[in-house]
Amino acid sequence: MSMKPYSGRRVGVFAAMACVVILSVSGCSTPAHNTLLPAQAAFAERAAAQRATDVRIKARDDLGFILNARLEGDHFAMAVPANWNGHALVYAHGYSVPGSPIAVSEDPADKDPSGGLMKGAYAQGFAVAHSDYDKAGVGVETAVKNTLRLRDFLGRMGVKDAYLAGGSMGGNIVMAIIETEPAAFKGALSGCGLVDNWTDEIGLLIDLRALYNYYTDGTKYALPGELDLNRSALSPIAPDAMGFLKDPFRIWQMKRIADPIAALFKAARDKPGGQEAQIIEKIASIAGVSAEPASLIVPIMTVSLGMDDMNATFGGSIYDNSDRIYASHLLSDEEVANLNRDIGRVSADPAAVAYADRWYRSTGRFSVPLVAIHNRIDSLVPFSQFEGLIRKTEGASNAGHLLALTVPEINMPLAGTGLDGLAHCGFTPAQLEAAFDALQTWTTTGQRPTPVLPDPNPAPAP
Repeated sequence: MSMKPYSGRRVGVFAAMACVVILSVSGCSTPAHNTLLPAQAAFAERAAAQRATDVRIKARDDLGFILNARLEGDHFAMAVPANWNGHALVYAHGYSVPGSPIAVSEDPADKDPSGGLMKGAYAQGFAVAHSDYDKAGVGVETAVKNTLRLRDFLGRMGVKDAYLAGGSMGGNIVMAIIETEPAAFKGALSGCGLVDNWTDEIGLLIDLRALYNYYTDGTKYALPGELDLNRSALSPIAPDAMGFLKDPFRIWQMKRIADPIAALFKAARDKPGGQEAQIIEKIASIAGVSAEPASLIVPIMTVSLGMDDMNATFGGSIYDNSDRIYASHLLSDEEVANLNRDIGRVSADPAAVAYADRWYRSTGRFSVPLVAIHNRIDSLVPFSQFEGLIRKTEGASNAGHLLALTVPEINMPLAGTGLDGLAHCGFTPAQLEAAFDALQTWTTTGQRPTPVLPDPNPAPAP
């Protein structure tokens, strides 16, 4: 995929939309005071005729335009370039903290939640689109339904072929769609995705929280709030009376979870080999994660603020550690015994497990080309999810439909902590460009390519 800026040489039907105009359509009528180009008005009216409501069209400075509307009450947005090739890329966003606004970027080619993938596709001539979900937090079932509804709408609007992409939880959404609705998309791309199952993922989050609670009990690094692993430590959902302060409240609750963990790492940095460093090493060793800030802060914050929503969504706990023996080479026999006697425990609910297996566990059986990209180390979705997908496709004799790409991890600043840590979904725009390029080549030629993705940290030239 070329990410060259629009040159002005290829001008499509919407190229003349240089003026910034917002069109509100209700029942296909337009306000008489708006001066609209025929193509603009026609697109808006067609969208309304195809059961979109609250339709708004706005011209972009690059002569493309954006469409915002609702399908059965759910907001979606699409950006259409001036040199539109008739194709589309639909993006499924990832997990959001409960209490987050249920909304998507009004201009996905500008404020791009995909890390540059949609911007790049737009620059090549693709329309790019995304839909909100019915809820924040865990929402794969609603996301699948809303994304498929958007795909159906795009088809009625004249989109020829559409590609699907998703990141993090969006990777699970990608898997659910291509395994159940193989004709909906020409090909798919998953980045840093939960492409195997949620039971292992939530198990990791609960294990990390339980271990952290155990080792920091009675210290200044202990997490605030509820200790019961079946409950959120803190609620990120502000009371309705807080109005416009809901977002600051959620951010404050996130900070309350992150701050003591960050303080633990700062103390360990200042005293290598001290008590704090030992706590970190033990937690990381037992849980099987990297002993670095993001690999504790991001998962523990996610589960500490999201457990209530997770259990409500699944209908109960899908993870069971009641019989698990926690151990590590760093622990003595006595330490192992004490840990397993006192650590927090949860039990799985069979009905919740069955629901999770329906919507939140892939099978490896799909029939469209899938490009999956994953960092070698990811601070939230472990590489084991990626490996699990590979094993499943091989077990289903379906490896020919999967192109699995591994890229190096990326170290990035952790906002508000003063620390650096390994990124979740740590891809560069160039890597996403190459992955999407490979998908297009594959679907066009029928031959699975063997791309080499750019290294995010290339060695300096000699």
